[in-house]
Amino acid sequence: MLLQTPAVETGLRAAEFALPDADGNITTQAEVAGRNGLLVAFICNHCPYVQAIIGRLAADAAELLQAGVGVVGIMPNDYREYPEDSPANMKKFAAAHQLPFPYLVDAEQTAARAYGAVCTPDFFGFNRAGELQYRGRLDDLTMGEMRRGGAHERRAELLNAMRQIAATGAGPAKQTPSMGCSIKWKAAG
Repeated sequence: MLLQTPAVETGLRAAEFALPDADGNITTQAEVAGRNGLLVAFICNHCPYVQAIIGRLAADAAELLQAGVGVVGIMPNDYREYPEDSPANMKKFAAAHQLPFPYLVDAEQTAARAYGAVCTPDFFGFNRAGELQYRGRLDDLTMGEMRRGGAHERRAELLNAMRQIAATGAGPAKQTPSMGCSIKWKAAG
């Protein structure tokens, strides 16, 4: 199901987490936070929206890391029901796309719930004080343009917003919601 992220509620605090990567190594929110902020990206392997942006996300993340903004990817889906999002497949996905950031498994979906994530991709950009300043899309390319390789020079909204946050502590006033596949929540029980 296609969803859009809600409008940003600036000032919300970054939720703490301690999550494993595909090999079981635990990474915490404090370990990935950069001196100039933190980008938390809820992504997965099988979502066509994530697949369409992953190369651009990896490139933008590399620039952000150089600018002192920490970046982390969190896979929130119930991978037992969606095995293409399993830790083994996450490891292959991260290697294939040369992700320059930790890609963590939220098997109990506690981080996704704590952040209020609704879809993949869902981006949360925090300033150095750990306050939410951005919750928008990666860029302005549409799915049709992405399939055709981009019909125009993209506007790197996430990258520009995080640069602004790193420099000023505040995100842009205008933010366009991200859209993607709904998170695959575990069945209650």
